Amino acid sequence: ELGWISKVYVNRPAVERHAEQIKKWKTVKGNWQAAWLLKAVTCIDLTTLSGDDAPSNVQRLCFKAKHPIREDLLKALDMHDKGITVGAVCVYPARVSDAVNTLKAAGCNIPVASVAAGFPSGQTPLETKLAEIRLAVEYGAREIDIVISRTLVLTGQWEGLYEEIRLCRAACGGAHMKTILATGELGSLANVYKASMIAMMAGSDFIKTSTGKEVENATFPVGIVMMRAIKEYYWQTGYKVGFKPAGGIRTAKEAITWLMLVKEELGVEWLTPELFRLGASSLLGDIEQQIFYHVTGSYALQHELAMA
Repeated sequence: ELGWISKVYVNRPAVERHAEQIKKWKTVKGNWQAAWLLKAVTCIDLTTLSGDDAPSNVQRLCFKAKHPIREDLLKALDMHDKGITVGAVCVYPARVSDAVNTLKAAGCNIPVASVAAGFPSGQTPLETKLAEIRLAVEYGAREIDIVISRTLVLTGQWEGLYEEIRLCRAACGGAHMKTILATGELGSLANVYKASMIAMMAGSDFIKTSTGKEVENATFPVGIVMMRAIKEYYWQTGYKVGFKPAGGIRTAKEAITWLMLVKEELGVEWLTPELFRLGASSLLGDIEQQIFYHVTGSYALQHELAMA
């Protein structure tokens, strides 16, 4: 529907004013804060995307994914029998088998997500991108985080962008596909909205803000624009597309603010791991620290939350 794309206009000052108001929102306290934080845990894509990733640190990541919060803390909150785990474990394609085998050995059904399609730059030939996606699926990835070619957005090649994402979607087969827009490199909020719409039209199950490798990652103005696009797409088609902010989300307070924003913009039904994820590598440590404080009244020493 190129008609949607040609008519897009984003009122940037209004979006930025709304984003500034979001930063001033008061966070919840007490049991409400603990509940929101546990909800955030279930929506985290626990991630390691480093050049020195090895089977050992992937295994450690998988253990933390299955036991994100210390068992005694969950018992104190009467949540130890609720099966709280993270939403997924996210790794490079070469480490997918390590993650799948570790989780399988642990008797755990947490999905493994893999970045692909020339992550993080997207500057690889389309044939290579599709081959990488197929390999990641073959290795056992149940979710694929692809990255778009920013050039297609910056030069207005919307049909080309649609076709690239459509082919990636086909290569994913039965795996869920999250499309990373790399919003910090798209030039304008209007381009963010247009790219969001194209990605959804081409069959994306999620749209995601960033790779985490850009200078600018998940920001509230970008989040607002992407969520408004998701809402518009849902109104027009009846299809619910998920949203994933990623990169730079490190504190429990930031996680709660993102959850509150999703609730305000899209509604409570989006606050599930099926429709909302937080891309993060260090966020879980701060969430566990805040839950420790809620239960004990003091902050944990480093050795008390060693796995975080």
